[in-house]
Amino acid sequence: MYLCSLLVLSCAISAWSIAPKGPWDALIYAPETRTVRPRAIREVKGNVSSSSALLTGGSAALMSNGSWLTLDFGIEVGGLISMNFDVVTSSSAVALSFTESPLFINPLTSDDSAMSASNMSYDGVLHVPPPISLGFWTQPSVMMRGGFRFLTIVSNSDAPVAFSNVTCALSFMPQMEDLRDYTGYFYALDPEFYDVDFLTKIWYSGAYTVQTDTVPVNTGRQVPFVSSPGWANNATLGVAGPIIVDGAKRDRAVWPGDMGIAVPTQFVSTNDLVATKNALSTMFAGMNPETGALPESGPPLSQQGSDTYHAWTLIGTYNYYLYSGDLAWLTNVWANYTKAVQFLERKVDSSGLLNVTGLRDWGRLGQGGHNAEANALLYKVWTNSISLAGPFSDFALASAWSRNASALKERFNEVFWLPSRGLYRDNDTTTLCPQDANSLAVIFNLTTSNTQAAAVSQGLAQNWNDLGPIAPELPDTISPFISGFELQAHFESGNDTRAMDLLRREWGYMLYSNLSVQSTLLEGFTANGSLYYRSYQGYNYDPSYTSHAHGWSTGPTSALTFYVLGLTVTSPQGATWSVAPHLSGLSSAEGGFETLLGWFGVKWSVSGSTFNLSLETPAGTRGVVSLPTTGTVFVNKEQIETQPEMALELMGGSYVISVRD
Repeated sequence: MYLCSLLVLSCAISAWSIAPKGPWDALIYAPETRTVRPRAIREVKGNVSSSSALLTGGSAALMSNGSWLTLDFGIEVGGLISMNFDVVTSSSAVALSFTESPLFINPLTSDDSAMSASNMSYDGVLHVPPPISLGFWTQPSVMMRGGFRFLTIVSNSDAPVAFSNVTCALSFMPQMEDLRDYTGYFYALDPEFYDVDFLTKIWYSGAYTVQTDTVPVNTGRQVPFVSSPGWANNATLGVAGPIIVDGAKRDRAVWPGDMGIAVPTQFVSTNDLVATKNALSTMFAGMNPETGALPESGPPLSQQGSDTYHAWTLIGTYNYYLYSGDLAWLTNVWANYTKAVQFLERKVDSSGLLNVTGLRDWGRLGQGGHNAEANALLYKVWTNSISLAGPFSDFALASAWSRNASALKERFNEVFWLPSRGLYRDNDTTTLCPQDANSLAVIFNLTTSNTQAAAVSQGLAQNWNDLGPIAPELPDTISPFISGFELQAHFESGNDTRAMDLLRREWGYMLYSNLSVQSTLLEGFTANGSLYYRSYQGYNYDPSYTSHAHGWSTGPTSALTFYVLGLTVTSPQGATWSVAPHLSGLSSAEGGFETLLGWFGVKWSVSGSTFNLSLETPAGTRGVVSLPTTGTVFVNKEQIETQPEMALELMGGSYVISVRD
């Protein structure tokens, strides 16, 4: 909705509780305690006694070699397993195997996490060899598993062994005592889906996914990788912890591209941005002091050679400052930030476009040269940088960035736009129209009109099957990372029905599929829904290597807040904000988040021809409310003079707004 006129109102603030209690609490995936117990016995094989007793405080026994049982924690967990050994002999021996998907329950091997292998046996099992001492036992910290749902315990001897009190001490989100103590929430019923709670569940699934990806700094995957069989998670991940990484099981390293989705999720759910600051500080600490090149990933991987992930670190800098208002940190990295921007600028050639020579990317094929995705990211870097220059009063630099961005937008449309397809092409030598560049073009405002944005939205939908978009730039692949940007693009272009369709197809499959962990979100999958994600592109045809808790897949969490709820911050900490609900076929939605300035909350509903919205924002802030319907407008029961498609400019406070036809 366009801002055709403005109405300025002020109102006394009334306090709302942060993340109030409600029916959404029953849909939170995060457990109530940091020490969790199995919820069920999944499988029992061989000579096993009293397996069900493990769920009620009793002891189970493996009576012979090769007998085993599988415990189901019900959700994604990660950390150190402990148990009591109640009966052992001098020759008793057991082994533990771990898996996220029920497909890979196996007493002989775990999900692969150290490295991929086509026979899915790289990691092997954790052996507890003889002699086993009676009493309490804890998994060695170096062998911690970052992500699993199913734990299999198998006997490796003919000597009986009995055990009880099997628990997992969660290692992730160490700074948060109560993992359910969210600062934000979301709630909406979805009458168009077979589970009316789906939208709320997927919001909390994304929130929990990012929690599992927020880890202690000394729990990274060891590099060089340990020899098979085995794994190790004791490497240092950055300059400080906690720190946000890509996946709970693996890679367990900072990847700035992933943060483009994961950090907005973190902001609207826990607002625990220390992990984001530590991750970004780690990337700047790894910058090449001569060239200004930023690493593709954090230590211990410390991979180099990605122009796009270089750009994502710079975009992440903007997002962190927008959400946190941490000017001291921004000041500290500013010299490195501007040097890193110059690194990309030096790659702009006589064509007026970025010429990509750092080819590594999110897994896509065909990166390099005048690539549209990379140029879209450069455009976003420049437009973000204009705002970031403000606190430093660097008007000359901001003006140069503004000129550069304007010129790039013009060249981007001249070179990449294919009118016959209604889409942008991948580079200046192809007619392939990728999912990533087209999605980013819409959400970064590279399109030149609403009509063009709508055409891109329609064109992107041509890649869909029943489970979501098949990325043309990575055939046979459905990427929740790139689909998270496509989801935003459909909302941005005003195609809310299409956005909701995509959300239900792709994320509905991930959350409810019996292949998945059904609590956190898959790294990716194939066009037919299998777990052979990137099998031919670096993952050695190993489906057990695919992560089931990847922050880059959590796009719906922020999209539901920013678009369906309609609540966003437009300057650091929400000093200015925007509310623009997308009704999306729903009858109501509510939620909010906090910043250091206080609580931001929205609750809207549609009843017949009446639209109602309750709004709470901190005192001293100001914002704009764009109404999704037209009619007679009342603010705090007072009728106001309006014009069609009017927006309300409000000071921070508490409001009840109604629109009656």
